[in-house]
Amino acid sequence: MPRSLSSARQKRLAELLIQYREQAGLNQAEVAKALGRHQPFVSNLESGQRRLDVVELLDLGEAIGFDPVQMIQELIRVPKS
Repeated sequence: MPRSLSSARQKRLAELLIQYREQAGLNQAEVAKALGRHQPFVSNLESGQRRLDVVELLDLGEAIGFDPVQMIQELIRVPKS
């Protein structure tokens, strides 16, 4: 199974991160500050240039205010292509 940053699931993950952040009324810098990271970290996630590990997903859920379990359920429905 190749690990691709351009897979359909990776693209959907990036879309969802942007959607949840915007719905929360936050900008990338605010999310990064809540995570103790720099803004390019969030930008790279949202642009699909960086993969996300489970712990980071949990931290993002707390910082932005979304349920990581619901996000994963959404991603499971995306074909693996």
